[in-house]
Amino acid sequence: MAQRAIREYNGKTLFSKHWGKYFSGFHYSFKSVLVSSGEELKQISETHGFEWLKREPLVAKPDMLFGKRGKNNLVLFKDKAPGDVTLDVAAQWIDEKISHPTTLLSGQHGTLSHFIVEPFTPHTEEQEYYISATTVGEDDVLYMSTEGGVEIEEGWDAKVTEVVLPIKLSDKDIEYIIRANAPVDLPANRKESFISFAIAFYKFYRDMNFAYLEINPLVMLDNNEMGILDLVSRLDDTAGYLMENSWGEIEYPTAFGMEDQSPEEKAIAEADAKSGASLKLTILNPMGRIWTMVAGGGASVVYADTIADLSGNVTELANYGEYSGGPTTGETKFYADTIFDLMTRHKDTKGRDKILIIGGAIANFTDVAKTFTGIIQSLEEYAQKLKEVGVKIYVRRGGPNYKKGLKDIKEAADRLGLYMEVYGPDTHVTDIVRMALAEKGN
Repeated sequence: MAQRAIREYNGKTLFSKHWGKYFSGFHYSFKSVLVSSGEELKQISETHGFEWLKREPLVAKPDMLFGKRGKNNLVLFKDKAPGDVTLDVAAQWIDEKISHPTTLLSGQHGTLSHFIVEPFTPHTEEQEYYISATTVGEDDVLYMSTEGGVEIEEGWDAKVTEVVLPIKLSDKDIEYIIRANAPVDLPANRKESFISFAIAFYKFYRDMNFAYLEINPLVMLDNNEMGILDLVSRLDDTAGYLMENSWGEIEYPTAFGMEDQSPEEKAIAEADAKSGASLKLTILNPMGRIWTMVAGGGASVVYADTIADLSGNVTELANYGEYSGGPTTGETKFYADTIFDLMTRHKDTKGRDKILIIGGAIANFTDVAKTFTGIIQSLEEYAQKLKEVGVKIYVRRGGPNYKKGLKDIKEAADRLGLYMEVYGPDTHVTDIVRMALAEKGN
């Protein structure tokens, strides 16, 4: 399956185009425009059917295939402005954002060029829900939660209900399984509506040949009015010849910041675009001494901050990135190959050992042993080069199958003659950074 990300605007357009077929009984007021400048936004407001841009409070945000826009302070809405966001305020904000390069918390760097603008949807936290679907192995998996918003990743296991749906199920079986496994904490007044929407959502995901589809948050208002506030989607482009009429004209944009990337960064970005997992890489200093392979976007920020703080010199950190979301063994090996190739091109200028941090929090659904198999395969290929430049490896991981993963990678390191210390979830998430930098000579 070749997965290709599409803009939020195009994903919502697909919902709107097929809404009547899949979501009969629900209402979705599709009002959305995609623009590249404030002037273009003002021009569209003069077009028939888009007068709402001049009379309704607005929300504006980049639409360039990256997440966590709120945490990057890149969502303009009434709470981020002196009052309601008017057409003029949105246009001015867009022009300001495109006037200079932007660096995200992930380390991605580039110039913003596309923005989605929509009406502001007043709602409460109690009206926010989460729903997504993806393919894992030979099955589809539907994720549902009564809590939506940017903090959904915090405490994922406790908040999110996971429903495995074998791909060839009948519609009747799909409905039965989803209904039987709906979140137990659904409020009584929303329960039937949410379950009905979830069933329709999965059928839409399946029939439209999505590889990944997420609404976060889905807002459920009165009278079955639905608000799709944030949407992330990837299509299986191998089905493109079958879906020409259903999809219409679909753009597969270049990921944000990819224009200025190194060949290695571009290769990882291209792998990310074809995967249901998340693979990110930013090279900060190719001559840096401390390299990381971190599982999870939040963990990557924590590790980068800890390394910068404890090393006393941010230039020591060579790279920034993540591998997460259940990457395959092959995807993890490719990611590890890229890191090992980069870090073994040069010895440390001061003759010190280099440090490799293989870290992460406690995984939600990523099979640690499976991803570590990919790392082990890469270690076997690069062992001699790693020893030649002098590399000490520190591992900390938790999650599904972590004991086997830690055992396997330690046994491999010993067999290959590599220095490696291995720790599980009983060790604090960033303690391996302190341990690595406290070693004599480090």
